[in-house]
Amino acid sequence: MLYKLWMSVYKEFLLLKRDMGGVVTLFLMPLVLIITVTLIQDSTYKKGNDVKIPILLVDYDKGNVSKTIFDNLQKSNVFSVVTTIDNTPITEAVAKEAVFKGKYQLAIIIPSHLSTDLQAKIDQNVQKIVNSLGFADSLATKSNAKLVDQKEVKLYFDPAVQLSFKSGVMNGIDKMISQIETKSIYTTFQEQLGEDDAKFEQKSFITFKEIVPKINNKDITPNSVQHNVPAWTLFAIFFIVIPLSINMVKEKTQGTFIRLRTNPVSNKIVLAGKTVMYLIICLIQFYMMVAVAIFLFPHLGLPALNVEGNLILMSVVALFSGLAAIGFGVLLGTIAKTQEQSAPFGATAVIILAAIGGVWVPVFAMPKIMQIIAQSSPMNWGLEAFYDVLLRNATFWDLVPELFLLFLFFVVTTTLALLYDKKKRAV
Repeated sequence: MLYKLWMSVYKEFLLLKRDMGGVVTLFLMPLVLIITVTLIQDSTYKKGNDVKIPILLVDYDKGNVSKTIFDNLQKSNVFSVVTTIDNTPITEAVAKEAVFKGKYQLAIIIPSHLSTDLQAKIDQNVQKIVNSLGFADSLATKSNAKLVDQKEVKLYFDPAVQLSFKSGVMNGIDKMISQIETKSIYTTFQEQLGEDDAKFEQKSFITFKEIVPKINNKDITPNSVQHNVPAWTLFAIFFIVIPLSINMVKEKTQGTFIRLRTNPVSNKIVLAGKTVMYLIICLIQFYMMVAVAIFLFPHLGLPALNVEGNLILMSVVALFSGLAAIGFGVLLGTIAKTQEQSAPFGATAVIILAAIGGVWVPVFAMPKIMQIIAQSSPMNWGLEAFYDVLLRNATFWDLVPELFLLFLFFVVTTTLALLYDKKKRAV
């Protein structure tokens, strides 16, 4: 039995050895993928000043409101404020044209008299409250209240930017103006009540503090490597579906499978040989990608992957993910009749599983129906297990549900492949 299994594994090795170009591609392309994607996405996880988005600011106000907005934007780690182009102050028309042509992603137009009109509106509202409380100065002459029009801060967005970027910018500006308004209201009350020496506490009463997981009293701050290495490692592992299914189709079309069946070797042994061989490939892929993340990434300016105390659990997740991928490949290779069927279907299926599994877009950002569908993707189970290990400080027992689902997927797909093959040969 063990000898038959060993020879079955050796047969798969010889089959792969005949196509060394394909084997090299199988290992090389995932490494290129993980380096490229991590470099591209790294800036989105950085909190430093390495990458700033230039935005246009047209200030028709010249008051304290526009100054506060300018100062806050300048202090932010996200934007760099541009007020002139070719040493010429920007007008609204110039800003609009530049943004709509895609040269800039955002232009903020602050209307004239925003600061003075905001203060006038606050004065009027505070005066009404003071009068209603009976604190009004009876000797003061009543002045006609100035009609203050509603002000509008215009935002021009590049049509190509995403909705989340627009929402973030609008919320940020709204927060800045609200802080200015609150400060002005306090100041106006002080003036109206004649309490020049009164000290109103103007700091925000409610603040926010992010609590992150800790290991050995050190904060675990997620970075691009911790997100990309598991995601694209899974993607690479599942891509072995393509060579596995193609080799199985080749065996059928070239008559190798028939010759194997004439030997006293069961189909289960043959499939077990394939499983062992491709599982070794999956684990080699995994360790190569981890090694690149540990040793090469720091030389590219990326954070190194910290696997301290986690490598064994990560290996277990990679092992079960490899089993799930092999089960899918075996099923596809059993059902497909030609390489033209197995290759395009395998590639497309892997991309779909990755898409709905959260490899490209986080599952929580998907529509509700897609969040439900995502729970059925084996890549989602593997990805969540990797995140549990790297980001959530999980133990082995925390991983059992995901590992069980991955193993169940392998058992179900392999069983379906065996039943399909048995039924087909019976016909």
